[in-house]
Amino acid sequence: MMTTLPVRTATPAVNADKSLSSPFMKRLVRLIRAQDSYGSWERKCDAELLAKFTVVDEQRRAIPIIGDPDPDVLWRVDLFYAAVGLSIEERANVMVSRTMEIGHDGFGRVLLTTGRLVVLSKTLRGVHRFGFNTLRNCAKIGTTFVNDAVAAIEAYPDVARSRRDGVRGSDHVSA
Repeated sequence: MMTTLPVRTATPAVNADKSLSSPFMKRLVRLIRAQDSYGSWERKCDAELLAKFTVVDEQRRAIPIIGDPDPDVLWRVDLFYAAVGLSIEERANVMVSRTMEIGHDGFGRVLLTTGRLVVLSKTLRGVHRFGFNTLRNCAKIGTTFVNDAVAAIEAYPDVARSRRDGVRGSDHVSA
C-alpha cells in the first residue's frame, strides 16, 4: 500500500543572500529553540521559527494599536533584544545587562549596558506592530545594533569593563 507524505504549509523563502546564516540570526534561532521545552518546534526549520518576526506593511496596517500589546509580540521583542545582547557578549567578551520596560500602550525603552557604558538605548514605539519586512532586514538591524555596541565598547574599554560599585574584580577582597 502506498502512502503519501503530508503537504507542508508554505514557509517564507530563504533569501538568496543567506540572511539566516548570519551570526545574529543563528543566535536568535537558538534562543527561540531554547524556549521549546516540549519539543513541539523540533521539526520546524529556522525560517518557519522566524516567520513571526516578519510583518509586511499590509499586515502592519491591519494590526490595531488599541489595547495591550499581544504577549506573543512582547515575547518576540524580548527575544530580539536578548539576541542582540548575547551577540554583543560573544563578540566583545563582556557581560551585557538588558533592561526593557514596555507600557500597556506599546511604548517603552530598551537599554543594554556593560560596566558603566550604555551600549544600546532604543525607544520603542508601537510595539503592537513589532516586526521586520523581511528576515534580511531583521538580520541587518540586529547586526547593526551589535556592531555599533561593539564599536562603543572598543572606544571606551575602561568604562565598559568597570563595575558599577567602583571595585574591579581583582581588587575586591571578600571577608
